[in-house]
Amino acid sequence: MSHRGSRLIGAALACGAAAAVCRVWRARPHVVRTMSGIALVYTTRDASGGRVRVLRTGGVYQSATHLGARRMEPVFEYYRAFGRLFDLRPDARQLLAIGGGGFAFPKLVAAEHPGVRTDVVEIDPAVVRIARRWFYLDDAVALARAGSGDLQVICDDGRRFLESEPGPYDAVVLDAFVGETPVRSLATVGALRLVHRALAPGGLLLMNVVSCADGTDVSFLRSVVATALVAFDHVKVVPATDDSHAAEDNYLLVASDTPIDLPDAIPFDEDFLGDVLFDI
Repeated sequence: MSHRGSRLIGAALACGAAAAVCRVWRARPHVVRTMSGIALVYTTRDASGGRVRVLRTGGVYQSATHLGARRMEPVFEYYRAFGRLFDLRPDARQLLAIGGGGFAFPKLVAAEHPGVRTDVVEIDPAVVRIARRWFYLDDAVALARAGSGDLQVICDDGRRFLESEPGPYDAVVLDAFVGETPVRSLATVGALRLVHRALAPGGLLLMNVVSCADGTDVSFLRSVVATALVAFDHVKVVPATDDSHAAEDNYLLVASDTPIDLPDAIPFDEDFLGDVLFDI
């Protein structure tokens, strides 16, 4: 087991954080008011010196994009980890993503998987406007449609959208944060049962879960794993942290009613499971 994996088994408090940092240099930021507070959009540099535009809210990075020719490439590892759904379900053609941000994962799908239709639910119209202006969302929509797929933006609350009985989808991707805090209403038994209902047979849930306290605190992950096991027959967890950018550890949780083939999954037992999350 990796050093990160050993932290996973031994950690124990509670928190969630959207984790990604770049070098300090930045251009003057654009300041935008969003539902969750002031957002900053500015350009910085990655470890190789390339220009990266970031969206920062609540003191943490919510999304990022390369500029120019690389604009459809994911910046952070956990975005690329979501793409593993196509390794598990190569025939996936209808996706739901809850949490838009900079639309990094839908951009990856548009660029690398022609013919796929992706519905993206983002609660905040200001974030959608940010994505259109600075994160190449319209380019991604055009690219998806040119490849006989689609990218639809739905401005709605993610839980409310799930309650409307959408689908069926081949996969549902959850990546919803308010600043550094995960959206709890999308991680409860009630929410994950709604995800289950929205999936086609053999469909997948993929969820970004983040540590806190410099990677030593994974109690939210422990609780989400326990909760997912109430709604799904199979749950796996794999590390999805880019060590060159991360302030915290990202984990990809994958759940399904069919077996999940992830050889690098981190083993866990019943002692690892946290408290099941219920609607309040």
